[in-house]
Amino acid sequence: MRQVQKLGPSSIVKWVSSYFLESHSPSLKIRSWPTGFVHGAHNPRLYRTKRPVPAEELACAAESVSKIPVAVRKPAQAALSDYLHSTRGLQFLDADHISRNSPFFLGKLVKRIDVEGDAEGDVARLVSRFLRYHPINEFEPFFESMGLKPSEYAPFLPRDIMFLSDSDLLLENYHVLCNYGIERTKMGKIYRVAAEIFFHDRGVLMAKIRAYQKLGLSQDVMAKVILCSPYILTGDVNLDFFKVIEKLKVLGFELSWLKEQLSENGYYRWNGILEALLVLGKMAYTDEQLSRLISQHPGLLFEDSGSCMISLVGLLLKFGSTMDELHKMFLQFPHIKVEKFVSNLRQCFILFMEIDMEAEEIDRTIRSHILLLGSLTLKKANSLLTNLNVGKKRLCEIVKQNPQALKSWVIGLRVKPLANSVEAEIVQKTKFLLSLGFVEGSNDLKRALKLFRGKRGELQERFDCIVKSGLDRTDVCEMVRVSPQILSQTKDVLEMKIDILLNDLKYPLSSLVRFPAYLSFSIERVKTRIPMYNWLKNKGSVDPFLALSTIVACSDKAFVELYVNRHPDGIRVWQDLRKTIIHE
Repeated sequence: MRQVQKLGPSSIVKWVSSYFLESHSPSLKIRSWPTGFVHGAHNPRLYRTKRPVPAEELACAAESVSKIPVAVRKPAQAALSDYLHSTRGLQFLDADHISRNSPFFLGKLVKRIDVEGDAEGDVARLVSRFLRYHPINEFEPFFESMGLKPSEYAPFLPRDIMFLSDSDLLLENYHVLCNYGIERTKMGKIYRVAAEIFFHDRGVLMAKIRAYQKLGLSQDVMAKVILCSPYILTGDVNLDFFKVIEKLKVLGFELSWLKEQLSENGYYRWNGILEALLVLGKMAYTDEQLSRLISQHPGLLFEDSGSCMISLVGLLLKFGSTMDELHKMFLQFPHIKVEKFVSNLRQCFILFMEIDMEAEEIDRTIRSHILLLGSLTLKKANSLLTNLNVGKKRLCEIVKQNPQALKSWVIGLRVKPLANSVEAEIVQKTKFLLSLGFVEGSNDLKRALKLFRGKRGELQERFDCIVKSGLDRTDVCEMVRVSPQILSQTKDVLEMKIDILLNDLKYPLSSLVRFPAYLSFSIERVKTRIPMYNWLKNKGSVDPFLALSTIVACSDKAFVELYVNRHPDGIRVWQDLRKTIIHE
């Protein structure tokens, strides 16, 4: 963790850029881990990569069913069922299910038989006769009835057998799962990723299931677990699953709750879920807090088997977040999917990059507003720049000064152009001047507007700085009316010049009221003129009662001619003073 926190903002942004921008999915995969985190080795994949079913194949399957008239389809299904049951010896329920749930195969079968215009009885007779002399590969309709598409079951078709009765282990384990409560049409989901389950020796599959049931899982919960993570029935007992169940029981969860969190459309990795639990355990939650957190946000564990949450934690650690900050952040986590939260954060990061925000600002903004950024689905940078009618620099400044403004730029909301920044700033400056006593529309006000450098807030800050030095507000207002350019100095410069006047030059503060323009002259000029004047005064070469304005306001050339040259050593002392001040 210390290594992570030593990364500078630029390194963080570079890492996150590759982390986000190279990702084609909002669900991110963490690659590196800080010291102190348990990153369990994931089990090797137990299933082949799923090939997308071609659109034309799906269309063909749908067409094959829709084009078969009911008067043809029903007797054809009955004939196929009778063949599988009576001729091939399959159980009636198996034969009936296969015939009713293999439309693609049935469509191909009917096309091979000329049944146009035949009566219902003739259709059944024709199909039966065809099957009697043309044996079929029974694995095709069998796999299709399990919910597999032709492109999915093609790799599973045996090369040396074509009758289901020749694969007694397949049918036996199929019946074990059926009798346990798993729907026949969903068996393909299991076969797709863990076909070896169907080839366990007799009694092995049921023994494995009972071993898990001893954890206290009911049959319906266990059936859902098998459907969503069939690999736990392969190999040895899955210890990760055991540990997750035991941890959930310690946290007070009813195991029936588990069934509600598992989606039949997904697969779950229990080593990933266990890893997510371990990561949350590093955040110093009490069992009560962790239980409440998981109850409110089960997606922390179950979305992509915990990978989304772990990716989020890894990202925030890269930005320098502490475990205490993560602890507080998850307790306030919004009620949205973790995957969506990470995706929103990704979009915010890309926006910040595209408007040229500095690395330090990206780091600060994400760390301090993580919940806000993860809750907003923002429009893209180009869209915002166009709709707001601003440039990257101004948009960046708006985000830095007020990240809450992002709430108005989410997808679905209309984004209105911002007011012209120059015109808005002039209005604000005018209000400020009027508050100081300037007359609206007067030449003095127009002159002051031209001389001012800085935003309205900066001008107010500088004005307050002069007042706080000890002057009356009324006097400072008059000073600004006489010399408005004094507010073009930064607060730090104003404080420095006032300090030099009082402590180095030994002039009273009231001299500023008489000569406010002093604050607009450079420090170098003041630090050379006053000491030079004091030296000449001590030598008796100048009037000892010259005003501060007389000493500072004239040009260097006039000051040398009028005062410095009055003493023979004046030029040497003047040059030495200038060299000293410059070197300072």
